[in-house]
Amino acid sequence: MKPGTLYGVGVGPGDPELITLKAMKVLNQVEVIFAAASSKNEYSLALENAKSHMLNGAEVMRLSFPMTRDSGIMAKAWEENAQRILKYVQEGKDVAFITIGDPLTYSTFGYVMQTVQEMAPEVPVRVIPGITSYQAASAVAKEVVAEREQTFCVISGSKGGERLKEVISKSDCVVMLKVYHHLDQILDTLQELGIKEGVTLVSRCGMKDQVICKNPEELRGKKVPYLSLLIVKKGGRK
Repeated sequence: MKPGTLYGVGVGPGDPELITLKAMKVLNQVEVIFAAASSKNEYSLALENAKSHMLNGAEVMRLSFPMTRDSGIMAKAWEENAQRILKYVQEGKDVAFITIGDPLTYSTFGYVMQTVQEMAPEVPVRVIPGITSYQAASAVAKEVVAEREQTFCVISGSKGGERLKEVISKSDCVVMLKVYHHLDQILDTLQELGIKEGVTLVSRCGMKDQVICKNPEELRGKKVPYLSLLIVKKGGRK
């Protein structure tokens, strides 16, 4: 039997209107839609974001992924979930794995895709790009990320500000994703680097409780949402 196709579909950063026409088309032609969820609950922001566009009654399945940095545990989760996906694909069904933002930018789908390709290289995989969180955040905050010959860099803040120290000298703007856990330490790093202006924090971009803060020092000592990022402009604002 000819296998179906696995689609990795980006459904935007959180605003249901920031989903592409191509993503909507795929969501309404596949038979099964997979959405990643934490092993602690079944909530999926990607599914919440896309559900108003899913009109053909496709079967929806949540895939559990543990929130851990243990490579062994994660590898097992990728393999188990890849097997669940392959069960349907090898029956000839087209399926979609939906993800917030872009499927190949800090996304669970990247790991799943590579695992599927290793386990079943004959299965066709197609990726539908999505609007990223930092694109949406720069838009709502009206912050130019780069112009003329400027450079910018996108990094993770999940381990604090060390990567910022590494890249800031070579970039005019740095976007730090996943800053929720180490925000105070990242703010310390910004002070150490002498960057006091041109820093914007955006949380839950495009959602009802969206926050735009042009002075993140005001948030020191406070808990910020998981979906929070920083736009750091080395030269400050114009």
